[in-house]
Amino acid sequence: MTTRRTRPVPRPPEGTPPPAELARQARTVLADAVRIARWAAVERDRDHDRDATTATQRAAAALGLTAAQVRAGWDRARLAGLVELHGDTARPGWRLRAWDRDDSAVLRGWVALFDAWSLVHPAPGDVAPAAVAEVVEAVPQVLSLLQLSAGPVLVPALLDLLGQRVAELREERCEVQGGPLPQPLPGPDSLARLLDWALEGLAAVGALTLGDGQATLTPLGNWAVWVKLEQICVAAQSPAGHIEQSAEDMLRGCARLTPGPARAEYRAWLAARPVGSAVTELLDAARGEDSLLRGLAFEALRVVGAPAEAEVRAAADEVCLRPYALLWLAEYEGADPDDAPDVLTREEATWLWVDTAAAVADHGESALLVRHLESAVQGTVPALLDEVRAVGHPRTVQVLVALAAAHPDPALAKAMRRAAFQVHTGGA
Repeated sequence: MTTRRTRPVPRPPEGTPPPAELARQARTVLADAVRIARWAAVERDRDHDRDATTATQRAAAALGLTAAQVRAGWDRARLAGLVELHGDTARPGWRLRAWDRDDSAVLRGWVALFDAWSLVHPAPGDVAPAAVAEVVEAVPQVLSLLQLSAGPVLVPALLDLLGQRVAELREERCEVQGGPLPQPLPGPDSLARLLDWALEGLAAVGALTLGDGQATLTPLGNWAVWVKLEQICVAAQSPAGHIEQSAEDMLRGCARLTPGPARAEYRAWLAARPVGSAVTELLDAARGEDSLLRGLAFEALRVVGAPAEAEVRAAADEVCLRPYALLWLAEYEGADPDDAPDVLTREEATWLWVDTAAAVADHGESALLVRHLESAVQGTVPALLDEVRAVGHPRTVQVLVALAAAHPDPALAKAMRRAAFQVHTGGA
């Protein structure tokens, strides 16, 4: 046994408003986007012309906005996850459904918009795309200075920092790639224009305010920068060192951990990558042949929470993931974990029992496999064997053979071997 030093729960900077107030401010920033998304949710099922121009005009007339405001609000709605595009069809996102009742969903939606600030405000068209990309990459340093200053910062000071950071990024890139020395920085006028563009883009999403040649983070912006820095700190303090590994390798490493340290490892792994790709990678790991990874993947998805809902809901259509997805959704929607299994049909519960038995057989001890037999919903072993044979799990034969080998009762062991043989040969 080793004693781990746990990191205290981080607190936001002094003076940061409580989450409810931050969520209120985020709702204000996204008010038009929410109105447009709700209008689209009502209109999408009606038999209207799908022409985008016509839809924009109808939305503008219905909501009392200009066409430009509708287009801008629609872009924000997409970036904040209020609407989701499926091919040519737009559907309400999970955040829109939770908007009025879930402050966490609101703040996640606003942070998604904050992360996409460079898409909200188009960059100057006569500046090289490479220079624009460098400034986008350097902006976090500018935001960090604004946060550390805890007040207004003059634009010339921000411009000096931006120039230094862009130069550093170019040098780092050349060292990694072994290429020629970095090219000269954009001229002062171009860099100043790009800084103005970045500040205006961040102001457009409510992260900062501009005035009198200076910039100041809003409470939302200050909180968001702190959140990003905390994510970096969490990622840097991976308890078990699996952050840079694939989801499958990370989950295998967590199989040796108790629940608390495992959750800490999941959080660190998730903090180091975009949530969308992390959810996809976890579900891909869950689709593999190792039943243990299937269960662990959904434990990690419980740490993700609401952003995983859409993909988990879609995964419920897949036979191998359905029981896990239904349990996840039941708990996400507020069911007590002890009562969540009630959402499963008898067949789904039996499939899950076999899948769990396969994980125990592959990674556990014989005694644990025998105890697992007692957790079956069927009242008798013959009833269990009948339903296990019928459920069609691909590991049924191996599970029954392992149970027969582990069980101390010769009669039960014989019945399990007979059932395994019948499944193997296709007999009744």
